[in-house]
Amino acid sequence: MKKQQFKEKAMHLVFLISAIMSIVAVLLICVFLFANGIPAMGKIGLFDFLLGTDWAPSDTPQSFGILPMILGSVYITIGAVVIGVPIGVLTAVYMATGCGKRAYKILKPSIELLAGIPSIVYGFFGIVIIVPMVRFMFGGNGLNIISASILLGIMILPTVISISEAAIKAVPDSYYEGSIALGISHQKSVFLIMLPA
Repeated sequence: MKKQQFKEKAMHLVFLISAIMSIVAVLLICVFLFANGIPAMGKIGLFDFLLGTDWAPSDTPQSFGILPMILGSVYITIGAVVIGVPIGVLTAVYMATGCGKRAYKILKPSIELLAGIPSIVYGFFGIVIIVPMVRFMFGGNGLNIISASILLGIMILPTVISISEAAIKAVPDSYYEGSIALGISHQKSVFLIMLPA
């Protein structure tokens, strides 16, 4: 029994040291970024840095405005949410309420597998598949907010599906059973009773 307790304490210590090292690494990265970034922002000026619209570090009068990058990130995030959340929630509704056991055994591991794909593979998929598709449909070179939003929408699907499915399954069965007992159809019970709950 003592040997087992020693192993558990040793593993607890290993995981504690790993967690502390991860936190220290992130803190050191933040210190490095701020130590090198704050003097540069002091020269440029905080408002010129945040609200400037030109990014030309190689020109003779250098300019370092990141407003277009901030807005681009916001637009892409909104686009990804508009694309990913409805698909993810509807998939979670299907998996939690209408999916058969055989289909669930295929869908659940597939979604978990999507979560494990490295972002570089998603990026390659975007360049090879999504960008030419967007170029064909909308013109231009295809490297735009639409392509990025579609790709990011696909990337957030595993998280949205997993969280939504867990939330739907946490709703008490009595909600569904009560609505069915009152004569409401399965679809209305799911979308009007369980999903809002």
